[in-house]
Amino acid sequence: MNVSAKIVTYTLKRPFTISRGSRNTAEVIQVTVEKDGNIGVGECSPTGRYGESFDSVLAEIESVNNTQCDRTLLKSLLPPGAARNAIDCALWMLEADNFPDNFSLPNQIQTAMTVSIASPEEMAEEAKLYVEQGATLIKVKLNADEVYQRLAAVRAVAPDTTLIVDANEAWGTLDIASTLQQIAPLNIAMVEQPLPANEDDALNDISSAIPLCADESCHTADDVQGLVGKYQMVNIKLDKTGGLTAAFELEQAARAAGLQIMVGCMLGSSIAMRAALPVAATAVMVDLDGAFLISDDVKNGLRYKHGNIVLG
Repeated sequence: MNVSAKIVTYTLKRPFTISRGSRNTAEVIQVTVEKDGNIGVGECSPTGRYGESFDSVLAEIESVNNTQCDRTLLKSLLPPGAARNAIDCALWMLEADNFPDNFSLPNQIQTAMTVSIASPEEMAEEAKLYVEQGATLIKVKLNADEVYQRLAAVRAVAPDTTLIVDANEAWGTLDIASTLQQIAPLNIAMVEQPLPANEDDALNDISSAIPLCADESCHTADDVQGLVGKYQMVNIKLDKTGGLTAAFELEQAARAAGLQIMVGCMLGSSIAMRAALPVAATAVMVDLDGAFLISDDVKNGLRYKHGNIVLG
């Protein structure tokens, strides 16, 4: 198996700001795997939050070059994370003809459109643009500042749109119970990762009218049992699980534990978004707008229309 990798930079349509920082570009690693004369391509996004750097991920990818490797063996060679994700997805492309179209996919999948952190007025402006484009699901990024004001501004311009919130672990300084109670009248469908992953035991004592979703607290199937009682949903991202193979395992374990499934993404191109579609097809909530947020997607990328990924 010959594996090659390169860093690719995409330009974002507008600055993307979450609780941990802001960016104007999306840097990813694209991986090409050649095996028995066939070629598969995968893409990953190294994440500093999980101890990854571009150098460390490239080194992991190089470590399996020129090995006789399949998806099962790959799990024993690389830890869950970005490097394994890109190679695993490339192997899926090699092993499954017309991947991912050979899975049972609907004609379209509703996806969240993401509003990044800014002033309440700027966030409302971005949300209004999405609504005018037909979006029916909006994901609002928040930190610990002006939580209600920002959400109320978005709700005012999107009265009939499903709103979900992503705090990216930023609400550790807030009274979580009162914050959730305060925003509940805004008809929020879900709040994602309100507390830092190492502090979320506090959620065991919270009675929330709004479902909570684990993101940074949930990487693989091994994490599921520790989430029960804290969360009602898990956000499956291939860059966390280490690819589609492990994503299916996480999905099965989460469903068995009574947790609902969300499928999310890092910033990236349609290569990364398309790889997650087999799990997204049966998820209750999908956030795969990464390719929509960049201005220079790959050729023959996914088509986004009215808040949906159009597949049919």
